[in-house]
Amino acid sequence: MAGAGPTGLMLAGELALAGIDVAVVERRANQDLAGSRAGGLSARTIEVFDQRGIVERFLAEGQVAQVAGFAMTRLDISDFPTRHNYGLALWQNHIERILAGWVEQMPVTFYRNREVAGFTQDDTDVTVTLSDSQSLRAMYLVGCDGGRSLIRKAAAIEFAGWDPTMSNLLAEVEMTQKPEMGIHHTALGIHSFGREKYDIVDGKITFRDEGPIRVMVPEQQIGGGEPTLQDLREALITVCGTDFGVHSPIWISRFTDMARQAVNYRKGRVLLAGDAAHVQSPIGGQGLNTGVQDAVNLGWKLAQVIRGTSPDTLLDTYHAERHPVAARVLRNSMAQVALLRTDDGTKALQETVLSLLAMEEPRKRFAAMMSGLDIRYDLGEGHALLGLRMPDLELETDDGRMRVYPLLHKAQPVLLDLASGGDFDTSRWEGRIRSVNARYTGVWELPALGVVNAPSAVLIRPDGHVAWVGENSYTGLAEALEAWF
Repeated sequence: MAGAGPTGLMLAGELALAGIDVAVVERRANQDLAGSRAGGLSARTIEVFDQRGIVERFLAEGQVAQVAGFAMTRLDISDFPTRHNYGLALWQNHIERILAGWVEQMPVTFYRNREVAGFTQDDTDVTVTLSDSQSLRAMYLVGCDGGRSLIRKAAAIEFAGWDPTMSNLLAEVEMTQKPEMGIHHTALGIHSFGREKYDIVDGKITFRDEGPIRVMVPEQQIGGGEPTLQDLREALITVCGTDFGVHSPIWISRFTDMARQAVNYRKGRVLLAGDAAHVQSPIGGQGLNTGVQDAVNLGWKLAQVIRGTSPDTLLDTYHAERHPVAARVLRNSMAQVALLRTDDGTKALQETVLSLLAMEEPRKRFAAMMSGLDIRYDLGEGHALLGLRMPDLELETDDGRMRVYPLLHKAQPVLLDLASGGDFDTSRWEGRIRSVNARYTGVWELPALGVVNAPSAVLIRPDGHVAWVGENSYTGLAEALEAWF
């Protein structure tokens, strides 16, 4: 695969867990990332890491906080029925380092300090040419190489969407004058100053007086090319009246509200994930989280196809399930950008939306969307659980008390029998699924949906989503097992 950012690392780990031979091509010489970059893990991504047994690595370094929000309005999910009813404040450089530490414990080959220069594919393989002229041959190639994805362009996959209407500079720099920390709203747009290290007390961020300053400032025209320190100076003077003596940049980047999505996530033996498949404004912090969840959806499917236990058509469900998720992210990010404009009409709209989000039902619905806890794959009609993420229940088993998510640590599907007697014959799928007889007498409650009828059995996919629900019978279970595994 191309790219060792969060999406590529997660996908490499998923495939390696399934025993697949994985190679990652990465242009950086090591996993170091200049500056802190993006930050924040949503509740659903934290659950995903819990499903793989690595969540404590992230919790040990990040700060638990209510980070879900819509158009700069924080949405509290502390009353949501999940073990992780919060987000995690953690910069991308640390997220990547922790993920890389996990992946490096597995047999994954890295081709660092190189890039994919091109590829060809036929009915059986993909031949990948690297920037040092070396060639690799693989069954599939996945582009996890960012918004400017060479893989997407070389595969001639259309990147449809909307051009940018605004532009911002983001950087980590030194300043001879200390600006006022925090987020500031002006007639020229929103700008902010902060630092990588901070404390969160009662939901409020206090930046520590150490390290470089992280600055975000709008440009009055949509910029192009690689941003420079002079570009940053000019933007600061325009918006703030001074450049604060900015100097010694660690990194400077430009982001816009461009919203684009690959029309197809797959072309033959080439697939896309993460920013290579979808880009949008970083507002709401959905990009990194959506990419990690792409990887978890794709990984087990690709592994089964490579092993020959599932037909190639299983990969079509990756596009069918994940494309609508990112399309919704694009739409809500565009709406958030629109709400942050500074004209009087938009300010009136902001007040209206804010009053709506203060109400219980809208708050729950938007918070579930922004935290990723309401993602439902269209697996047909049936029980309310079907297609949703499985809640991490505390079960009673013959071996004692056990949570659901540890059952998914090896990225294997689980048939959880809760009341039907455990007499369904799973011998046809021996070695492919794990069958667990358990008891759970508590309430089944889902974020935003509320209480649902207790099932008698559930079939849980490796990505944690429910593929089948039993309601006092095994009707449809054999068909679900055949379809997915």
